Amino acid sequence: MLTLEQFKAARSVLRGVIRDTSLIHSTALSKSTGHNVYLKPENMQVTGAYKIRGAYYKISTLSQEEKERGLITASAGNHAQGLAYAAQAAGVPATIVMPTTTPLVKVNNTKDYGAQVILHGEVFDEAAALAAQLAEEKGLTYVHPFNDLGVATGQGTIAYEIFQDLPDVDVILVPIGGGGLAAGVSTLAKLLNPNVTVIGVEPEGAASMKASLEAGHVVTLPTANTIADGVAVKTPGDLVFPYVQNNVDHIITIPDTELVDAFLDIMEKHKMVVENAGLLTVAALKRIQGKGLNVVSVLSGGNMDVITMASLVQHGLINRGRIFTFSVLLPDRPGELMRVSGLLAQDNGNIIKLEHNQFVNINRQNGVELKVTLEAFGQDHKKQILDHLVQAGYQVKEVDTADFLSLIHI
Repeated sequence: MLTLEQFKAARSVLRGVIRDTSLIHSTALSKSTGHNVYLKPENMQVTGAYKIRGAYYKISTLSQEEKERGLITASAGNHAQGLAYAAQAAGVPATIVMPTTTPLVKVNNTKDYGAQVILHGEVFDEAAALAAQLAEEKGLTYVHPFNDLGVATGQGTIAYEIFQDLPDVDVILVPIGGGGLAAGVSTLAKLLNPNVTVIGVEPEGAASMKASLEAGHVVTLPTANTIADGVAVKTPGDLVFPYVQNNVDHIITIPDTELVDAFLDIMEKHKMVVENAGLLTVAALKRIQGKGLNVVSVLSGGNMDVITMASLVQHGLINRGRIFTFSVLLPDRPGELMRVSGLLAQDNGNIIKLEHNQFVNINRQNGVELKVTLEAFGQDHKKQILDHLVQAGYQVKEVDTADFLSLIHI
């Protein structure tokens, strides 16, 4: 069972090991949501995620014989790093099975902490099957990333710190993959204050806990399709499920497109890198009913590779109308390109790229195509620019924006 005494023991073990991640008040998110929003930045934690809490505490509870056999786990990346770090500190060998889709930064960091890494499967569940097989074949001690009450106890210590920084917290938003973090945080939160609301947040493409709660028992999704790789779990943990069932008030699901906007919000307004799984609780803020509540978003991790970051920046700017591309047919006569450029300049549009195609029509006299990639201030400014061109007599069509980051030369 998850008990207050166990949570106290975990807090004692972790003291001096984990990094202080005091709550950060977000003026920007508070203004946009109407609530008093605080961020719990576990992306700044040792190993870049909350997972160190569960892994370190779990190892502290193992017998010497269990440690000497060697440890093994499966992980989409953050538990891998946490276990590798804790195993290294304890002088214990560790083997980590990770999905082949795991971001490179998580794979390399896990290796840097001294663990042996095996890449297998496309999602966590496939990696977990191999890890369980190897544990049985080689007699290794399996440390599950979420379906373990000891691991959940360590992860739940986050709730102590939330109440320490914000005793009158009303709502805690926590990401859910397999359910360990949600089980730990929600159980301790309810022990400390039964009136606090704990909301789990899952990606729409991998909402296995929501499906399980609706069914009344653990179910397995046919697929887990989301950019939030850290919570791409098809089957939640059966050991932690009852705690989520009893202590998480409800679950919100988020489409991947909203994670892109959340990434830009956190990066631009708080100068932090938060991975997609951790951004779930930021995207969920707009769905919190009422006004003036004290809301804490747990940012579970920040281990994101630069390629993913670049992709999120590009898609985020396009989604917000800050980068867009349009095409327009021009008469093939001198001065037309200058005229269009002048109209764009009047509206303060910043040209990133121009393509002038004289061969779009067999008869060039019928028109040539001008394709422009432009920087704007947002959707309203974008509409203003396109409307101005239409008013000037041009037939304008918005088209897909190519990889504009490739146009930047450093």
